Amino acid sequence: MQISHLLADRSIDDVISCTAADSVREAVSKLAGKRIGAMPVLGRDGSEGVRVQGVFSERDVIYRLAEEGALCLDRPVAEVMSSPAITVSPETTVDEAQGLMTRRRVRHLPVVANGELCGFISIGDLVITEMMGNPNCTADNCEWFEVLNTTDLPIDLFGL
Repeated sequence: MQISHLLADRSIDDVISCTAADSVREAVSKLAGKRIGAMPVLGRDGSEGVRVQGVFSERDVIYRLAEEGALCLDRPVAEVMSSPAITVSPETTVDEAQGLMTRRRVRHLPVVANGELCGFISIGDLVITEMMGNPNCTADNCEWFEVLNTTDLPIDLFGL
């Protein structure tokens, strides 16, 4: 299955992002407020397009806090984010994306087509997709089965 399948029901407008000029404090507030672990850092590239400049994650903040304490909260995201971003295309398969995440030790990937962001996926998206497509995952043998088949969840599992 390709990543484009995961993005079919999602709007790019729903992707939470920040800019490289935002303060780490502002970005952390956004992560906490949306209960997410990472977001793409977007910026203009000189043309009309919005490009992925990096990824800002909880890990980035933790590493900086360990190095310099709370002073890092007043730094711009550009000084803390992971850059360049490790990205995938809509044509990337779920297995390829999982392999990339494992090798590069990341949990989130911007999806880029024609140089522009078209989605943002997490390891949770890939695991859930894999489990839902597994015919061996049933109510009898898969602890996630009930969660995956519940319609009144307080969160959108595919928006993680």
